[in-house]
Amino acid sequence: MEMRKKVTLVLQNGRRMEGRSFGYDGPCEGEVVFSTAVVGYPESLTDPSYSGQILCVTYPLIGNYGIPPMEVDSDGICKTFESEKIHVRGLIISDYSEKYSHYDAVKSLGEWLQEHRIPGICGVDTRALTQMLREEGAMLGRIVPEGSEECGPVADPNLENQVAAVSCREVIRYGRGEKKVVLVDCGVKHQILRCLVERGVELIRVPWDYDFNNLEWDGLFISNGPGNPALCGVSVEHIRKALEGDRPVCGICMGNQLLSMAAGAGTYKLKYGHRSHNQPVRMVGTDKCFITSQNHGFAVDAGSLPDGWEPYFVNMNDGTNEGIRHSSKPFFSAQFHPEASSGPVDTDFFFDEFISKL
Repeated sequence: MEMRKKVTLVLQNGRRMEGRSFGYDGPCEGEVVFSTAVVGYPESLTDPSYSGQILCVTYPLIGNYGIPPMEVDSDGICKTFESEKIHVRGLIISDYSEKYSHYDAVKSLGEWLQEHRIPGICGVDTRALTQMLREEGAMLGRIVPEGSEECGPVADPNLENQVAAVSCREVIRYGRGEKKVVLVDCGVKHQILRCLVERGVELIRVPWDYDFNNLEWDGLFISNGPGNPALCGVSVEHIRKALEGDRPVCGICMGNQLLSMAAGAGTYKLKYGHRSHNQPVRMVGTDKCFITSQNHGFAVDAGSLPDGWEPYFVNMNDGTNEGIRHSSKPFFSAQFHPEASSGPVDTDFFFDEFISKL
């Protein structure tokens, strides 16, 4: 086995954890969070919702099935990734699989990280780290290669507009159909694009701060995205204007938070966020419970929803809000990820519900 360089994970609380490099041999810093996914590391690393973060994967063995080729379909949508690039700032794992085996793999995880200049540290007790994050909450940290200097405090990525960093820069159109759907790109996962295009609409993807109200559209979809929703005031104002009408408006993850803010509700930072593939969510007013995939660090304050709005889903683990809906207009959202790639597909009816209202 290749002798890998020593690196150190330095945490905001002063804790230091030693390990070995298996990605890019350079430093990085950000908010340290954890994910409970067993599989799906190519999807997680390319999920724009992880922008600004160092990801700790709780499953011990990572890299065993390598990395598939970067391919796009006829609409230009990634087939096996959630975007065209890696968005995490660094990766923390326990045991790196030196040899990968999968019929579709073209390179190792380590090689992929090196290509994208993303540091990776293995040999870390991820169970201890996850327990620490669950007790103290998500915290700032940095990965420091041996011989590198630790320069000053870590900048908090939640004070930066992460949505602006990952959103598209121009209007992009996908698919063909009689109905036109505007998608506000706050850091959209490509599986969301695919779920909408496959349902026969023309999809108009616009930057996060684009005034879509000047376009012709039948429905509005607000995507997932990273960071603090309070920094997306421009988007909120555009959504608020759309809510003056009666055309369907739908949101996922960050989209749930921005729709809630446009309606008049508030949001808050979660202690360590929801980043897993097994979160139980109940549809309010029913006995239906779904297993969902999630990735977010902020939540909607359901108690601040104004008259005419109500919770749509609730998290059965901690009671936090998982979606809202309007009592009379076709406005609704989900905090979880119904597109679920990779993850459970219990809630892909969410897209059918939106399309049925166009």
